[in-house]
Amino acid sequence: MSPMIFSTHPLHPDVTAELSTLGSLVTATEPSPAAIVKESAGASIIVVRAPIPAEIFRREKGLRAAVRHGAGLDMIPLDAATEAGVLVANVPGVNAVTVAEHCIWSSLALLRKYPEVSSDLRSAGWAAARAHSDHGRELSGRTLGIVGMGNVGTALFRMAHHGFGMKVLAVTARPDALPHGAEASDLQRMLARSDVVVLCCPLNDRTRGMIGAGELALIQPGAILVNVARGPVVDEAALVSALRSRAIAGAVLDVFDRQPLPADHPFLSLRNVILTPHMAGITEESMLRMGQGVVMETRRILAGEKPLNFCNPDSWGAYQARFGSD
Repeated sequence: MSPMIFSTHPLHPDVTAELSTLGSLVTATEPSPAAIVKESAGASIIVVRAPIPAEIFRREKGLRAAVRHGAGLDMIPLDAATEAGVLVANVPGVNAVTVAEHCIWSSLALLRKYPEVSSDLRSAGWAAARAHSDHGRELSGRTLGIVGMGNVGTALFRMAHHGFGMKVLAVTARPDALPHGAEASDLQRMLARSDVVVLCCPLNDRTRGMIGAGELALIQPGAILVNVARGPVVDEAALVSALRSRAIAGAVLDVFDRQPLPADHPFLSLRNVILTPHMAGITEESMLRMGQGVVMETRRILAGEKPLNFCNPDSWGAYQARFGSD
């Protein structure tokens, strides 16, 4: 019987075609918890682009693996998967350039007052919009602070340092691994000295709430904050207050405490922000690369092999007991 491959979202057409040769591909009617719980019944592989309820791992006796369409693992309850003997794999690094490009273009747009210019050009006319240009600023030669020097942070460093001549201060747990030209820093010093602060770290117990009112108070009034990590890394109420008072110049936000962003959220009424719906890592090219990684891992797992990017190796014993893999 053909294995069922369940995806929480539609995939790139080439990826859809390839996965369909490996099994029966089913796509959720919507990426809601209720739909995912109901429609994943009988799955051998789950392709993850939305949070997976832990009950699925306990319920699905034939579930071999959850394969993350991307790098971040916060959508997968790892402990529940490991306990159930379900393998977890991800596809790290393939959209690092995509996210780094997003950080650059959105920072440029915010520094050049694009939200105000675009709004006023439509509502108040040419002269009102053009007046903002006197207060626009250039990215080149400024100081960039990066929290998290994984694949995204490293790609961003290359673009910023070599492309825009920016000085880069990096907050990282591995300062000895920094690329030449990046300077290690603690969080407080970086916040105080950076013109652009980019958060691209994983969400964990150490980073949750990392940027609160005290940290925002250290940021220069003319500086901007870019969050492409996860929403809970930042205290949203404190950030709203800082943006309203212009304690910082602005923010670029791709991730939020609640997603989708509620229609009445204060961020939506602020003119010094650029908001995007968790799309920093998504382009046609990155969707193909991530999907190709999913296909590779799915093929390995269905063949009884360990995934290449094995995120919960402690599950292997229980997995072998369930499926008799070598």
